[in-house]
Amino acid sequence: MPQTKKSTLVLVAERAGVSIASVSRVMNGLPASEQVVERVRKAADELGYAPNATARSLKAGKTEQIALAVADVGNPVYVGMMHEISRVVTKAGYRLVLSSTGSDPQDQIDLLTALNRGFADGLILSPLRVTEQLGEKLAGSRLPIVIIGSVPPGVELDNVRADSATGMGLAVQHLVEQGRERIALVNGPLDTVPGAARLGGYLRALEAHGLPANPEAQVAAKDFTYRAGLKAAARLLDQCTPDAVVCANDLLAIAVQKVVTSRGLRIPDDIAIVGMDDTELAELAQPAITSVDLGSVKRAKTAARLLLRRLDDPQAPIEQVVIEPSLTVRASSVSGARESGL
Repeated sequence: MPQTKKSTLVLVAERAGVSIASVSRVMNGLPASEQVVERVRKAADELGYAPNATARSLKAGKTEQIALAVADVGNPVYVGMMHEISRVVTKAGYRLVLSSTGSDPQDQIDLLTALNRGFADGLILSPLRVTEQLGEKLAGSRLPIVIIGSVPPGVELDNVRADSATGMGLAVQHLVEQGRERIALVNGPLDTVPGAARLGGYLRALEAHGLPANPEAQVAAKDFTYRAGLKAAARLLDQCTPDAVVCANDLLAIAVQKVVTSRGLRIPDDIAIVGMDDTELAELAQPAITSVDLGSVKRAKTAARLLLRRLDDPQAPIEQVVIEPSLTVRASSVSGARESGL
């Protein structure tokens, strides 16, 4: 005879060593101590108990909510993605719920565990780091998921990604065309998906143009933020003298610009700078920063479309989409440049 919800709650409470009321509070997302939450969730997972919150809603079986999980809600790229996804899913009758998970895969695993209890109808996830454990959790999720970024090996999920390696090639080619020969890289962490892709693209582009890959001209910031970029840029200029710097995103490019000018160097005469993502920050900087557009808005729109399609038809074939990059040339890499898209 199948267990009733009440009997399962009792079992979870006994396993966790807490009251039934405490179990109910945790399962309903109400305030509880960190220790109680951990014990209840562990017990529930061990017993295979995943209460469906949507069953409690007036529209049985649906929350009409879609979750978006990104690493940093302060990053302009993610802000732009959020607005575009919200626009698309709102038209389809869904609310968008935003979660900032940081770059730790365990935070994303915890979010997946919570969402699988029925607090959203689908998830759009943009992970910076992908571990084997996260891949297993994604593969075993009952929740429809679309990944913005690369899909872990062996995981069959809809995804849309940027071709950042090709984007890096566009940046290096542009700088070579401007006569630059000592092209450095300010990257983000190399153990992240974008960090690894950008490094690979940079090295291949240097090789294609017959330029040396000087290890001292390659620095990795602690993360993809402006503050981390300041330290990375200072380290770069302390150990080499580049005539151009390609940066893994626009926040890092602005940091490089700050450090370069603080040392009395001229942009682009002494050092040219190219960023990635082509955010408003690049356009507003002085001088405006040449940047690779990785199609963040297109990726967001496509991801939203893929998830809505998956919600309408769970058996639809897996779709994987690559958005091609383009280059917007501004004053940071060409003296007297007028903005142009390449």
